[in-house]
Order: sequence, then C-alpha cells, then structure tokens
Amino acid sequence: MDIEHKDRQTPHIWIKDIRENVEVQGDYLVTRKVVSQTRQGNAFLTLTLGDRTGTVEAKVWDRVEEISTQFKEGDIVTITGQASTYRNQIQIQIYDLKQKKSPVDPAIFQESTPKDIPEMFSELRKLAQRIKNPHLRALIESFMSDHQFILQFKKAPAAKTFHHSYRGGLLEHTLSVSQMAVLVTEHYPDLDGDLLLSGAILHDIGKTDELDFELNIEYSDKGRLLGHIVLGALMVEEKLKTLKNFPPELGLRLKHLILSHHGEFDLGSPKRPKFLEAFALHLIDDLDAKINGLSRFLKDDRREGSWTAFNNLFQRYLFKGHSAVKADNSGKDIDAKQHGQRYLFPVHDK
Repeated sequence: MDIEHKDRQTPHIWIKDIRENVEVQGDYLVTRKVVSQTRQGNAFLTLTLGDRTGTVEAKVWDRVEEISTQFKEGDIVTITGQASTYRNQIQIQIYDLKQKKSPVDPAIFQESTPKDIPEMFSELRKLAQRIKNPHLRALIESFMSDHQFILQFKKAPAAKTFHHSYRGGLLEHTLSVSQMAVLVTEHYPDLDGDLLLSGAILHDIGKTDELDFELNIEYSDKGRLLGHIVLGALMVEEKLKTLKNFPPELGLRLKHLILSHHGEFDLGSPKRPKFLEAFALHLIDDLDAKINGLSRFLKDDRREGSWTAFNNLFQRYLFKGHSAVKADNSGKDIDAKQHGQRYLFPVHDK
C-alpha cells in the first residue's frame, strides 16, 4: 500500500498520543530544522514537528541531503517513521519524508486557547468600561472599535514559545493581566486603577505586528527590527494623534507602562519601571506569563516519575509532585495524586 493511500485511510496521530515503538505516519508542521554532523562527519537532520497538541523531536539519518532540500521550516511534511525513547523523551526516527503539496486543515496544526474567544473579548470590553478617566476610556475604545486591529488581536499568540504561544493566546493573556490589575488595585488603593487597567489592556498590543502566525509562529520583519514593546508604544502614539485634548503627561505615563513592562533591560525593556503602576504591571505580567508557561511545561512533560525534564529557561528540574501529600481539614493526610492535584516546587539544584 502506498503512503498517500494509507494516509487517507489513517486518522491523524496526535503528537500527544505518540508512544514508544509505534509506527508514525502522517502530516506534521516543521517548527525547527537543523542540519548537523556526527563525529564521523556524516550529516543528519534534527527536526521539531508539531500539531495543535504539542511538539516532538525527530531525526533523519539517511538520505539527508536529498530529504533536506524538499522542505523548510514552516512547511507541512508527510512522514513515515518509528517512535522511540531517547533520554526519557519520545523521539521519532524518520525514514521517509515528503513536503505536503495538497491543501491542509489549519486546525490540525494550530494550537488554540482552550477558552472561548468571543466570550473573552466580551469580558475584556466589560473591564474596559470600568475605566472612568474619559481620556483613557476614549483611547481604549479607539482600539476596541478598530476592526482590523481586533481581528488580529483575537487570533494572535502572546509569544513564539513559552507562554500563551497559541491562537488566541494574546487575548487570553491580556484578559488575565487586566483581571489581576483590577484585583491588585482593590488591594492597593494608592494605585491609579484607570491607568493600570489601561496599561494592562494595551501592554502587548504590539504583538499583533511582531508575530506572523498563519500556521507556524514566527517573528515578522517588524518584530525582529523593533519588537512588540516599541511597536506597541508607536501604536498608542498613532491613536493619541486622533484624540483631542489628551493630556500629554497621561500619554507619557501610559507609554512608559508599555516600554517598561518587561521590568529589566536584559529582559527586553527599553526602560525600567519608574512609578507604582509600572512596577505593578510588570509584576502582574510576569506572574501570568510564568504560571501559564510553567503549567504547560508540566502538562506536556512525558517523563515518568516525579520530576520533569531539565527546563533550560529556568535552569532547573521541576517537581511534578506525584508523591506529595497534604492535610485536609480533618488533619488526615491526602495523597495529592488521588485528588488530581499538581504541585510546583522549583529547585535551584539539579
């Protein structure tokens, strides 16, 4: 039976379902492609293949030059291979690969937010209505009523990797940061709630221009040359030009919120926070990004046992807590695994 005929008859094998010693045939998105050499000087390919359920590493050892010329990063390829385990992670050994020529269903390859996009946008608009300052409210409304911007804003991911890196992720992240901004303002009455909430809604708008995200998430030319922080400040500046009598100092403070929300120079901030609302926005944004990213890392980890694979970003293993116990109100110890709970205890040693 030829591969194409068999592929038509075989349901797509989701990456999350691939197990050791299983033959894998199907279409996958190439998110990374690296040509390397063995110690003996033989070429081999290392690929990262993806669908909406995750990614998996794959290797090509034979006919490398012939196969490598057939596709590039961002292409959909049809593979035949064998799943094995390497360093406690699933890896596919590919022995046949062709670029997919026929149309594909983007829904197979685009991971999407698990939340309802129209519902999230409706919630964000309701939060925006809490802004009492007429100038800030008019600015937010100018973005909310910009059809082309909102079309991209609803679809965009919040990042290329790590946190909210999926369709609708930017809206999900923005709503979460905005909701926390309201809670933090209620807890700390010295904060200017209108300013903080406006900054929360607008802090990542530049990602609509920073990222291309039709199938594979990649940086645009604007993204590589300017970055979403600068792009976001420029977008706000353009909207301010259309608003009459917007207080210059208020515009300055709002743009500072965007320019400083990464907190430190080495984290990509052109400026560090200089007033309370800027500090608050940075901390809220950082919290939401880390909780989402680490939660996904824990969920996607396939290693057996209580510890994840080594996390290169945080330079540590993470504890999944299969053996963790806690006490309920009666004082009895409860096995957390029985109750479906997961505990995260980052450690600094290996």
